[in-house]
Amino acid sequence: MPVSALLNRRILVVEDDYFWADELRHGLEKAGAVVHGPVASVEAALDILDPAVAVDGAILDLGLRGARAYDVAERLIARRTPFVFVTGYDAGAIPEAYAAVPRFEKPVTFDTILRALSTLMPPA
Repeated sequence: MPVSALLNRRILVVEDDYFWADELRHGLEKAGAVVHGPVASVEAALDILDPAVAVDGAILDLGLRGARAYDVAERLIARRTPFVFVTGYDAGAIPEAYAAVPRFEKPVTFDTILRALSTLMPPA
C-alpha cells in the first residue's frame, strides 16, 4: 500500500520527545493524514481515545515521562485500531502480549514508520 494510504486518515501520535513528535506530526500532515496530538502522556492519549473520537491508526512511544503506555496500547487494541510502537526499548522489554505489534527501535527514520503504518491501514 503506498504512503498515500494515509490520506485523510486520523493518526494519533503519542510521543514525549518534542522534536521527534514534531517531526512525526509534520511528516504525517505532509502525507495527508489528520494528526491527533502529538500528546506526551498516557492520560492525554486516553482522553483522545474517547469513544466519540475517530482514530484510524497510532504511533505509540512506550516510555512517556516515566510511565509506560500499555493502557494506551490496550485501548487501541480494544478499538481494533492499528498501531506501531516506536520506542527505545528492545523487544525483550515488551510483554509477549504485544509481540504482534510492529516495533521500531529509536532512532528510526520517519519513512520507515510511515511505510509500516500505511501497510496496517485497511483500504479506505
